[in-house]
Amino acid sequence: MKHLGVLLFLLGGLGALAERCEIPEVDSKLVEKLGQRLLPWMEQLSLEQLNPSIYVGLRLSSLKAEAKEALYLHSLKLHYQQSLLGSASSNGDDNSDFQAKPSMGQLALYLLALRANCEFVGGHKGDRLVSQLKRFLEDEKMAIGHDHKGQPHTSYYQYGLAILALCVHQKRVHDSVVGKLLHAVEHDHLLHQGHLSVDTVAMAGLAFTCLKRSNLNPQQRERIVLAIKTVREKVLRSQTPKGHFGNVYSTPLALQLLMTSSMPGVGLGTVCRKARAALLASLQDGAFQNVLMISQLLPALNHKSYVDLISPDCLAPRAMLEAGTETSSQTQAPEDIRVILKVSSVLPPYKHSIPVPAGSSLEDVLKKAQKLGGFRYRTQASLSGPYLISVMGTEAGVREFWQLLQAPDTPLLQGIADYRPKDGETIELRLVSW
Repeated sequence: MKHLGVLLFLLGGLGALAERCEIPEVDSKLVEKLGQRLLPWMEQLSLEQLNPSIYVGLRLSSLKAEAKEALYLHSLKLHYQQSLLGSASSNGDDNSDFQAKPSMGQLALYLLALRANCEFVGGHKGDRLVSQLKRFLEDEKMAIGHDHKGQPHTSYYQYGLAILALCVHQKRVHDSVVGKLLHAVEHDHLLHQGHLSVDTVAMAGLAFTCLKRSNLNPQQRERIVLAIKTVREKVLRSQTPKGHFGNVYSTPLALQLLMTSSMPGVGLGTVCRKARAALLASLQDGAFQNVLMISQLLPALNHKSYVDLISPDCLAPRAMLEAGTETSSQTQAPEDIRVILKVSSVLPPYKHSIPVPAGSSLEDVLKKAQKLGGFRYRTQASLSGPYLISVMGTEAGVREFWQLLQAPDTPLLQGIADYRPKDGETIELRLVSW
């Protein structure tokens, strides 16, 4: 009995060393202001503006917008079900009036939205949605290749997101599909533009955590458990002196991952409190205007993660979210500023001063430059907003991208729709390879 007592004491001591990622409550007014930034987007019900991540983020937050939530989910269902079913009925007719199919990432987020409302996908329409998402994954698996030398058509971020979405609905994907993501983690392939992508690593970790808890791929369990440990260590090593994981916008997903389980011997509580302080400082500086980033942050501030969608608590109390009442004392039109737009990656090089109203986004600057003449650009939609793919007729090729820089060489962390240049600032669009 004496030896048993000693053993229990030692085990208790080891358990005490395993800390959880718990952050102190954030001021409710600050959380409310974040939620209020989502409300205008919930009124935009056009197909181009619908974003399932808004619904997911709000449902996992401490806030609710009951009537708006219900209407938004109804609009999502109409769009995603009709677009997939309509596309299947069009028989390849390019002149069809049917809607274009959603991307893999959009469809995955829609499945998360259904689960956030405590719905399991099912029935004929649900089976079509699941089959489409599985086909997306199979196509991506083929693109990566049996030798793992290829890349997904989209990204490993969307690949992990799709596995997670199917997992929370208890839909199993083939071991070979999971194996591609496991191999990417094991061989450091989760890169974005040549550098470790913290949000991609975190999303992979969330997918693996769901697979572990659901035990949908028991033959891969040992590798899954090891991969979770690997991605958590990568996230912890990515913490900056200020406290962010990677950068401010990858920190919410990193926190979601770290909140899913305890870790011994790393001071996890201290690490997460430091990240919380860094996020609050960034919020004070005006960060988090993008709805996707807000929708990832709100659950973390409520001590929730996407993995909680395995068994969501749809009866949890949430505070009613009201529209903001901010008033502006400014009655005159904003003054014009000038932003110098520079493109050195084309011949002849482009450099012009573009007048725009103060507070304009970089996208507004690009639109004005195109309107003035001598400048052209194209974007494509992405989960986080418009993504620059072509400038002055030059398309970004394989392993190339148009980088946004604050001159001379400071990469922008926000996209063209979210970044707001200051008067006299020089913004360079640079085609780079990785």
